[in-house]
Amino acid sequence: MVRFGKPEIYEFLDKNNISYEKMEHAAVFTMEEMDAAGITNKGNVCKNLFLRDFKGKNHFLVTAPEHKRVDLRTLAEKIESSKLSFGSPERLDKYLGVTQGSVSPLCVLNDQNSEVTVIFDADLQGEKAIGVHPCENTATIWLDFEDLCKIIRDHGNEIIFAEFGE
Repeated sequence: MVRFGKPEIYEFLDKNNISYEKMEHAAVFTMEEMDAAGITNKGNVCKNLFLRDFKGKNHFLVTAPEHKRVDLRTLAEKIESSKLSFGSPERLDKYLGVTQGSVSPLCVLNDQNSEVTVIFDADLQGEKAIGVHPCENTATIWLDFEDLCKIIRDHGNEIIFAEFGE
């Protein structure tokens, strides 16, 4: 199986006629670094969290607008999960094939068994251009939210929409 990195993501999007706009930049690891680099000036850039439940049997990729706070206790209640915590770097590599700082909903293309559930903030629905990494934190791409959901669903991963508040 192909492991998706930046070149493979671009090739996948082009091959599937999914329109996107890309911005190459220095590696960024936090939303603050993205702000400082001017990346967030271009559009709605999302933050992404890779989480696991208490027993480590279920894994989640949470995507929310940059300004939203994600309370893990409240989120666990909303999705009817046990306590949530951050997945280890080893789990991140195993399930999404990336390192910390490069997490993106597009990384589910590396989830060979479609085991990771993607949780989107409900406010993202209808967005025409959201910014996510193409499995590497040296670029950001903007694509239509519906196209992103189609990619995830076509791959076989479940999507949940949740209200994250402000």
